[in-house]
Amino acid sequence: MKIRRAQWAARLIPPVAAAAALRLTLLAAAVLRTGRSVIASGDTASYLAPGRNLLIHGRFATGALPEINRTPGYPLFLALASLPGTAFAALVQVVISALTVVLVARLARAVFDDERIALIAAWIFALEPVSTIYSVRLLPETLFLALLLLSLERLAVFLRDGRLRVLAVSGAWLGVATLVRPVSYYLGFALALGLFAACIRIPGLRWKAPAVLLAGALPWLAAWQVRNRLETGFGGFSTIVSRNLYFYEAAGVYARATRRPFVQVQSSFGYPDEASYLAHHPRQAGWSQSRRAAFMTAQAVSILRAYPGVALGMQVEGAAVAALTPCAADLLRMLGVWPRDWPSRVIARGPLRSALYLAHTHPAIAALMAMLEATVLLFYLLAVRGAVRTGFRGAQLWLLCGVALYFLAVSGGAQAVGRYRLPIMPIICLLAAAGVARTETGIESHPQNAEEPGLERESFVEGMKI
Repeated sequence: MKIRRAQWAARLIPPVAAAAALRLTLLAAAVLRTGRSVIASGDTASYLAPGRNLLIHGRFATGALPEINRTPGYPLFLALASLPGTAFAALVQVVISALTVVLVARLARAVFDDERIALIAAWIFALEPVSTIYSVRLLPETLFLALLLLSLERLAVFLRDGRLRVLAVSGAWLGVATLVRPVSYYLGFALALGLFAACIRIPGLRWKAPAVLLAGALPWLAAWQVRNRLETGFGGFSTIVSRNLYFYEAAGVYARATRRPFVQVQSSFGYPDEASYLAHHPRQAGWSQSRRAAFMTAQAVSILRAYPGVALGMQVEGAAVAALTPCAADLLRMLGVWPRDWPSRVIARGPLRSALYLAHTHPAIAALMAMLEATVLLFYLLAVRGAVRTGFRGAQLWLLCGVALYFLAVSGGAQAVGRYRLPIMPIICLLAAAGVARTETGIESHPQNAEEPGLERESFVEGMKI
């Protein structure tokens, strides 16, 4: 067994090395072309400030106020990794991104029990553009993905052999991942329902499996909400939900409904900083953070209810942007060749109008984007082929596809950007690997991949089929 594991580990060295080389090359090119500032642009400062306060002063705060917009996972990581400098933090992320190639291979191996498919999945993900591009940006996506993959791999192992302690570990990794990005806050509940459906014909696990998963995940979420309540009176997990709902979803819907520019509506709502917000809402100067969050949520909900058709249309359109945009904008900005007359968000102008405008004004960049888009579509086509070949046999594939749909659904709307697609891509890559591999089999049993003894494998998997 040890010899076989060593052989398997050796086979993963080339794709991991290729992933590291590709990401290091992009990091070096970005630093040489545009300097270190591009690595730490955008939202980086909003993570770094509370993280450093937590590390140095023991308080997760921004300025004099407790931080409840950001959760502590990525800020603490960034504060530690950036002690030698922001370039070093980007280097640490590159290492983590390269290691996610191993996690993708482990997930594919747990799902398909086929080392050939797992190795192909590792190679595909090593060259995957979204993971490569955002590995060098100081944003939480790379760390979040690594933690999510740790959770999904343990979930797949549980679905293979039924060991509850493995499922508890899966829940714990998911809870930690949610502290990095709140986007997975409801994923645990969705997975619990999926586990109930998968185990419904197994009396001993029908209720135990969902309960164990939630027991691993919920304490992390509850602890942070208790902290928020004690320090600020805000009982939620993060006010980023209220801010995004107000400044992006509601603003986007209102802009579309009233035929006004999105940026103009955002500005009238008080975006992007506190000074702008108080200029438009002077009565809220003495309000607590909790009360402001409640106001934003109420206002946003009233707008979305007033224009439900527009809201649904923008949600679907945003999901399409997140799923299909080639992410060329951030790549070309890092290399200093992105046109300055281009809007920061495609959803503000609309995908079709944006593409036509770019083709007319910047044909060379449009051609490069078309090539990257072709790569995205190829990944999806191969994934469809893999899904057809496997026949969607087994609870692992059903739950993984449910995870992909979850992230696609929550990534829509006016805030949609290509980097939100990253949690979906490992699932696409392992399905694409199944489409590339020369096999017509689905999920089979390979004794060399068996781990610690648990329930008898064949009878357990037979019961897990949906």
